[in-house]
Amino acid sequence: MKFKALYSFLNTDLTIIEQELEKTAISQHPLLREANLELLQAGGKRIRPVFVLLSSMFGNYDIQRVKYVAVALETIHMASLVHDDVIDDAELRRGKPTVKSKWDNRIAMYTGDYLLARSLEVITNIDDPLAHQILSRTIVEVCLGEIEQIKDKYRYDQSLRTYLKRIKRKTALLIAVSCQLGAISTGASEEIHKKLYWFGYYVGMSFQITDDILDFTSTEKELGKPVGSDLLQGNITLPVLFGLQDPSMKAEIEKITNETRPDEIQSLIKRILESDVIKRSASVSDKYLQKAFAILETLPKNRARSTLYSIAKYIGKRKF
Repeated sequence: MKFKALYSFLNTDLTIIEQELEKTAISQHPLLREANLELLQAGGKRIRPVFVLLSSMFGNYDIQRVKYVAVALETIHMASLVHDDVIDDAELRRGKPTVKSKWDNRIAMYTGDYLLARSLEVITNIDDPLAHQILSRTIVEVCLGEIEQIKDKYRYDQSLRTYLKRIKRKTALLIAVSCQLGAISTGASEEIHKKLYWFGYYVGMSFQITDDILDFTSTEKELGKPVGSDLLQGNITLPVLFGLQDPSMKAEIEKITNETRPDEIQSLIKRILESDVIKRSASVSDKYLQKAFAILETLPKNRARSTLYSIAKYIGKRKF
């Protein structure tokens, strides 16, 4: 079953969110308008809005209220992608030119900043100080994560704890908060919205670890960028951390700099695929996924819960 088929009953409401997202992101300024239109047309899975919608069904569901939460979270995600592409000097995103490659770093940074500001403006439609506090703290954490990612590039002596903290800020936090704010916006109890936060956190950690695995196991066509791009960009992912535990592989990994070409790491990628690091990384991803399933078991039974389970299961079974 295709991913979008899992939540096809949300299509009408996702269309409303898409329309609201366009209204929010598109600026009157010609350059910002063009840059943000490119981002919107590039599409994406809209995973965060889906999590917002499903989690909001544990309260008094109202799409005209929930849409603001979904748009605020997706706008932050879009901003983080634009900033990421500057940090990584990335030319392509989903197989299409990035904002920084089409214009320049300065335009890209201000595009991302504009989107972050708009997310804070949109959330004011939700008359709940807790929602505002959570969203603003999330933006702070995401920005700190961006700074940490810069600091940790090509740093091969980092620990597993450093990696896990980084991917929490990079991916898991936005998914966790999507689940929590969706529930808060529809009046779900504190017990429910806190459980949904942890469900989203565990799913988000599993999702990012799986992405890091796919950077080695997928094809360039599937990734929309060269295989091993994270490694070339100096991002130390879980497979690389496990690879560094092998002395001979460690020596090869530590030779990689920002001047290394894609063809120069092909033999290393082959060694990684032939070793046990992919299996070990997948095991860590699965442990987070099992924690997410355990949280779901404690939530009220409804269509949203069963769909969240199906989505989490799908994430765990993406092709390695």
